[in-house]
Amino acid sequence: MTVYRHIQYGLPVLLIAAFPCAAQTNESERRQLQPQTAMEADKLIVEHLDPIEMDPSLSLSGLVELTLEKYPDRLVSEALAQEASALTERSDAWVAGSTALALDYFDDRVAENRGSREMSATLEVTTWSWGQRDAGQAVAERAGVSAQKQSAAVKLEVTRLVREALWNMEIANIGLQQAQNALSVSEQLMKKVERRVELGDLPRADLLLAKGEYLQNRALVTQAEAEVMHSRKAYSSLTTLARVPANYQERQSELKSIVSNHPVLEAVNAVIERKRAEVEWIKTTDPINQPKLNVGARSTRDGRDGQNIESAGVGVVMLFGGDAYNAPEIAKANLELNNAMAQREHLYRQLEKGLHEAEHALEVTRAELAIANELKQIAETHLKMTEVSFSAGEINLLDLIKIQARSLEAVRNAKLQEVKLQRNIAFYNQAVGVQP
Repeated sequence: MTVYRHIQYGLPVLLIAAFPCAAQTNESERRQLQPQTAMEADKLIVEHLDPIEMDPSLSLSGLVELTLEKYPDRLVSEALAQEASALTERSDAWVAGSTALALDYFDDRVAENRGSREMSATLEVTTWSWGQRDAGQAVAERAGVSAQKQSAAVKLEVTRLVREALWNMEIANIGLQQAQNALSVSEQLMKKVERRVELGDLPRADLLLAKGEYLQNRALVTQAEAEVMHSRKAYSSLTTLARVPANYQERQSELKSIVSNHPVLEAVNAVIERKRAEVEWIKTTDPINQPKLNVGARSTRDGRDGQNIESAGVGVVMLFGGDAYNAPEIAKANLELNNAMAQREHLYRQLEKGLHEAEHALEVTRAELAIANELKQIAETHLKMTEVSFSAGEINLLDLIKIQARSLEAVRNAKLQEVKLQRNIAFYNQAVGVQP
């Protein structure tokens, strides 16, 4: 079966031969569906055309990468990476904060070289508290891992959007193909009835009925064209491309459950580990004061004897008794940690539910495809018999149109189920977190 082929097909005398999709599709064709973009503006009822071209050099994974390059959430991933780099730079520093130099000068007789005078210089260095630097390095490391895992989760989300956009286009294209087929069949029937009315074999009321059926099918083609264009616009808005891969079918993953290395789970686990490291950081950090080391020198002159006295000193500022003050910050960090852990539990349940739904959808589609293929064969045979009966005058036109509509619907459904099977395989891979 080929998709993205929007061309009118010639019709033989028998209506069943008008169905290009009525021929039995073999298994190899189902496994190698290749999209094509043969729709042209002169073959549309409405002249609005959003062109999409097939690119044999473009793969599904390449399409995801190109989409990711311009996806808005990439800015968040880049910011997370920058934050991790800044945290690493902070934790690798030898001092815990800024360094200050204080200069003092006191003189009881300004601008005179006599009397008392005092000059001092003090260098103040902010030092790490016990275990604080290790805690800071742990936060930086966890932040780096979290940034990487978040990027992987964003890529999986982009993959989901790309998969949906591609298969929505293909399903819309199947609808357009079948609408065009129905229009071609009704047009051939209308012309055939018109000739028989001219020969006096059929009443004029049958011609009006055939024309009405033709116009209804023409309206359906117009609607189907609009659905194709809407799906194309959604695809191009997401990917910023007007090209699709030549083949984007996927093999079903062998995974049967949600594993620990699922990109979304890894992302939330990385957030939890970072939150846990931040709790330890806050426990070792005073939000206002830090331990400080002071190194200073002083020069004084006594106003009585005029002798200079030089001195130097070292001082240390040690913090204690700040547990009560830090308690709200520690509690806030613990709250964020537990919120992240609760989010992981909810997320895991959602992933399991999504996997169950994907498995069920595959099972249902496989069963529906088998039934649809049988119905298509029955519809083909029934339509042949009905055409012969109509030509022999054994049934009226209304009965022929009803059977023709059911036959077209059976063929459309068989092709649709084939596409849905491939789409649901892609959605199953998405559920277990497999990238193309």
